[in-house]
Amino acid sequence: MICKLCPRQCGALRTAEGGMGFCSLPETPLVARAMLHHWEEPCISGTRGSGAIFFSGCVLGCVFCQNGKISRERFGKPVTAARLREVMEELIAQGAHNINLVSPTPFTSAIREVLEEPLPVPVVWNTGGYERVETLRTLEGKVQIWLPDLKYADAALAKRYSGAGDYFAAASAAIREMYRQSGDYVLEDGLLRRGVVIRHLLLPGGLNNAKGVMDWVAETFRPGQVLFSLMSQYTPQPGAQGLLARRVTAGEYRAALAYMENLGITDGYRQDSSSAREEYTPDFDLSGV
Repeated sequence: MICKLCPRQCGALRTAEGGMGFCSLPETPLVARAMLHHWEEPCISGTRGSGAIFFSGCVLGCVFCQNGKISRERFGKPVTAARLREVMEELIAQGAHNINLVSPTPFTSAIREVLEEPLPVPVVWNTGGYERVETLRTLEGKVQIWLPDLKYADAALAKRYSGAGDYFAAASAAIREMYRQSGDYVLEDGLLRRGVVIRHLLLPGGLNNAKGVMDWVAETFRPGQVLFSLMSQYTPQPGAQGLLARRVTAGEYRAALAYMENLGITDGYRQDSSSAREEYTPDFDLSGV
């Protein structure tokens, strides 16, 4: 196929065996691991875990990515649509509260085929937020829970750290589309059945960027419409330089929390400092694939 799935719209030729363009991914999905994941927000992980399927590759180029083995090195196993459906059903049989598609955007076409027949649990679209509205519209009725990052309000920071100067324009439009499809969030017995959870990872020295993100959320949505998750788990990666070579300080996170509360953003989640631990990143070893 000629790929225009993400905002880059690079028009790369992607075949079953390989691809070019920014992501350099084949059309066939690559999966690095499938597992019951217990480290998402409580309304997604629940007590039994979220049925996470980690896809390889990414449409962003975040220099601080904690999943570099799969996002940059593209480690993963090719799976057919039929096998991908089986993986989902196996996770549900293990007790998964939902099926959590992690970084799925490059494989939207195959996933859409797999989800033609509805699953008995909600489907989560777990994304870096850099999405094309036209692509999201092809998923209407197939995804119940949207879990996008909103990494940047600052275009210069987005270009420097993720190679996407248009990030905020794309992500903010995408989140509006996600909300249009899902409507107000719905919780049942503590579990999210439908809705949008907007995540923001506070970066070292990134307080002003975080404030810009939260300003947009507060201006765009009213209480009861979306959930917001302010994350403190940034972990420096090998070779990190400058501000990215350190963790977020307690003072930075307290200031971000105070700003969030002052804006009246009360529906959602916060993390404690123990979340910034490398062991919370899964081993990508093809288990469950």
